[in-house]
Amino acid sequence: MFSVRQMRYFDVLATTLHFRKAAELARISQPALSAQISEMELRLGATLFERTRRTVVLTDMGKRLLPRIRSILDEIRSLEELAAQKRGILRGRLRLGIIPTIAPYLLPLLIPELRDAYPDLTIELREAVTSKLVEDLRLGDLDALIAALPIDGDGTIAKPLFRDRFLIATSSNDIDILTSPMSQEDVALERLLLLEEGHCLRDQALAVCTSVKQRQLVNYGATSMATLLQMVSHGMGLTLIPEIAVRTEAGRNNVRIIAFADPEPSREIGLIWRKQSERRDDFEALAATIINCSRRLMITPDELGGLAA
Repeated sequence: MFSVRQMRYFDVLATTLHFRKAAELARISQPALSAQISEMELRLGATLFERTRRTVVLTDMGKRLLPRIRSILDEIRSLEELAAQKRGILRGRLRLGIIPTIAPYLLPLLIPELRDAYPDLTIELREAVTSKLVEDLRLGDLDALIAALPIDGDGTIAKPLFRDRFLIATSSNDIDILTSPMSQEDVALERLLLLEEGHCLRDQALAVCTSVKQRQLVNYGATSMATLLQMVSHGMGLTLIPEIAVRTEAGRNNVRIIAFADPEPSREIGLIWRKQSERRDDFEALAATIINCSRRLMITPDELGGLAA
């Protein structure tokens, strides 16, 4: 009755309840999406969405169809993944999402290693904030994603990969003397620079500094870790830096890196995929490769001593 494509469009629109956003996720024009939904309604003889200038709402018929259509789409994805598994471990296409505070540091090691070990693998990468990646995973637009745990995502499996500890980055010319290791109470929150809203690292940084008495944050944020470290290197404040970013960013910025005293704050990085996926063997092999690469990003005590000087 409905084509697979139409069911996917319906699922995206039912998720976003916004024609423009749904069209962007489906990678088609808004008029084309509207036409496909209208054709579904014509074939069904019933309205699936109530439309006004400001809102889109699922009708009772739409609500009844949604779980059935999602079940069909899940089965189709499982069949596609099962067919891919028959070709062997990490062969064919893998659509991988990754958050911006991991991508620039892990990917330069991960991609060459995957190419060497799995030459028949084609990776399609998508970098975005966690909430967007989780949505794409649920809709079947991604096969797996790399992000900080935990995540809000029903129907997913999360495999821990490695612990990424937080350190403090401050300008090498900073007049304030920061001792290493430093306690979380020593962080001057009024000088703390953050990534903009939507990045999970922003929330993690604030969680680390919850015990600090100052409450006046710098009123602007950066869009990337690279920009954040540029601001820090020019004496505009200090920031938390994940350990995996230290070698890259400290090497090209005028910063000092200062460790926290025990217990050191950190984030846990994980690989996430759908429970229904038939590609568990692929994801286990991918996880093992990521873990191997992550070891080369960790900072030794001797290296940290040189960066704190």
